This record gives sequence, structure tokens and C-alpha cells, in this order.
Amino acid sequence: MSNYQSDLLRLLEARGYIHQLTDAEGLDAMAAKQVVPGYIGFDPTAPSLHVGHLVSIMMLRQLQRAGHKPIVLMGGGTGKIGDPSFKDEARKLLTVDLIQENVASIKRVFERFLTFGDGPTDAIMVDNADWLDKLEYIPFLRDIGQHFSVNRMLSFDSVKLRLDREQSLSFLEFNYMILQAYDFLELSRRSDCRLQMGGSDQWGNIVNGVELARRVDGTQVFGLTTPLLTNADGTKMGKTVGGAVWLNQDQLSDYDYWQFWRNTADADVFNRLRLFTDLPMDEVNRLAALQGAEINEAKKILANEATALCRGIEAAALAAETARKTFEEGASDANLPTVALGAEGLTVIQATTGLGFATSNKEVRRKLAEGAIKVNGEVVTDPAVTLKAGDKLSFGAKKHGLVTA
Repeated sequence: MSNYQSDLLRLLEARGYIHQLTDAEGLDAMAAKQVVPGYIGFDPTAPSLHVGHLVSIMMLRQLQRAGHKPIVLMGGGTGKIGDPSFKDEARKLLTVDLIQENVASIKRVFERFLTFGDGPTDAIMVDNADWLDKLEYIPFLRDIGQHFSVNRMLSFDSVKLRLDREQSLSFLEFNYMILQAYDFLELSRRSDCRLQMGGSDQWGNIVNGVELARRVDGTQVFGLTTPLLTNADGTKMGKTVGGAVWLNQDQLSDYDYWQFWRNTADADVFNRLRLFTDLPMDEVNRLAALQGAEINEAKKILANEATALCRGIEAAALAAETARKTFEEGASDANLPTVALGAEGLTVIQATTGLGFATSNKEVRRKLAEGAIKVNGEVVTDPAVTLKAGDKLSFGAKKHGLVTA
């Protein structure tokens, strides 16, 4: 453990958020004597963020808990280009209307994690379209472009990956890191922002912003990245058979969200408790040390805490009770995810994909052949079986849903 003086860096280090810092000593000194406004950017590529974004959201929450000011930057401007960092191919370009719809939808989740307002440590939300959309090309090239070395930009891992694989990197995407650096400069000017945080894949972009603020305005700002978040087996956290684990309730049911955390592997319990809950570290260490069947109680606490933060205390309690009834009593419950019967009926394949338990008919057929799908507790192997209202479909041991009229 480092000998940090500020509550901010002590908290972030203890809970496992720190991977790289541009100037640890400088940031520590600043955070020990004044409120530090810090930001993270979120590009609106979908109507909801997913658990892959959650470590960033939680880091803003920890920033506020330590007495500093979170700035949520919505990428209404950069979203028109798309971040090429560590992507195999260019993102699909979104229309302006769709970007605006996604921004409006994404905004809601932050109110669960942060306290917004006008106070010195209250969170604010800004949109980089407010300044990026007004930039003039020639003045921007002259005033900002001169501070960037193409040789250096080509050396960043996020760009090198695409070039080494001989995959196309458009000039449009290449501009993204310049625009992100410019965001930091603008936020420094507009909101006295002194810290940019992000995932480890953003290190090059963040360093660019730190250097740009110093060169153009002579302002000292800082960068901090979190470790790449993976499961203990090395797989990327948040990817499941059914797709992304969305944060918005209209994209994923409270029950499925709770179940994602409940299904955490034993080896991942410690890391997820310290990163995704507010539990004191003494309690995190106690829960993570549980062995055998007792570790399941730690997983339930993790699921309750993480779901309460994102969906609310009541939603977490309902999801936990639904799980208890489903697994301990074998009963159906109205809080299970549902799929509507429809006028033409519903086959077991349609019901399984409709519930989001599988992403393709081929996958359902394979699971049927394996005996992994049950209707009302009975194994079903025939893909032509039709379901009726009130039927309970089970996909494996841990996913259950109801057919409604």
C-alpha cells in the first residue's frame, strides 16, 4: 500500500480502482487540500450503459464520497465519431437523433449513484456536443492540432493494435483522441476540472489531455486509470450468454440483474464486493474469506448491495425474494422475467429467446438436446412444444421465466 495523504487516493487504492496515475504525488497533494473536480466520459452508443461501465460510475461515486466533485461527461459530440480504442473495426455511425435519444436514456442511471446539485461537491452532467459541435476546422487545427505528434499518436497501444492487424483506421476515428484531449481542456476551463479518470484502455487519450492542458493553458491536471476488469478465469466481465448486462431497467429486469451478481464465481467475490458496493473493507474481507457453502451468503449480499445501488432497495429486495422462492421453494413468482404468449401461441424456442436466455434458435435447439430446458419442472427436448399462459420455463439451473397471456 502507498503512503497517500488524501482520503481520495487512500479510498481508491484500498478498493482496487488505481492502475495508472500521471502524477500520484501531485494529485495526492491537491486532493488533500482542496475539492478536486474529476470527470469520466460516456459515449451514447446504446440506450443503456452496461456493467462494463459500472467501475467508472462507481469511481465517480467514490470521488464524491471522498469529498470531491464528479463531472459526468456525455459524449453527444464524440459519439458522432466513436472511440477506436482497442476496437477491431470502426463503430457504426449513429444518427444525431439516435445519439440524443441514447443520451436522454443513459442519463437516468447516474441519479442512482450520484448526488446532483449546485454545491461544491455535487455532481454535474455536461455534454461535449456543447463545444465540439461549434468548433471551426481551420482554427482548431491551428490552435490545437499543433500540439499533437502523429508519430506519438501512432505509438499508442489503442491505435497500434489496429495498424498491426492491418485493419483500417479512418481519419475520422484518428481524430477521436484529439477531441477527447480537447474535452479535458474545455472542462478545465469551464468547470475547473483537474482530473480525468477512465479504464486502462483510455490511458493514451488521458495523457494527451493532461499534456494539452499544460501546453495551452499552463494548467496542472491529472489522469487516473482503473485496471482492466476481468473475471478470475480471464474472461471479460459482463459478457453473458444472453448478451450485455444492462444497467437500465427497461433493458434488463431487476431479477436478471440481481442474478448476474448472485452467479459470481467464488474467486471473483472479493474484487466485486470492493469495487461494486459501499460495504466497509473490513466487511468485504470477512465475506470474501467465507468458505464452502457459506460463500453463497456473500454472493447474495453482493447481489443485494449491487442491485440496491443501481435499481433501488425495493427492487433488490423483490429480486432476492423471487430468487428465494424460485430456488428454495420451487414456486413461481410474478417478479420473474416474462414473455407474452401472443395471438399465435409460443413455442419453447420463441419463449427462450424472447426471455433473453439464448441469442439464437440454434443455441436453444442445442440446449433442448442437452436436456437443459424445463417447462414446469419437466425436461423438454422437442423444439415444437408450445407453451401456455402461466407456464414456467427454466433454462439451466439458474434462469427462470414466466409465460403471460
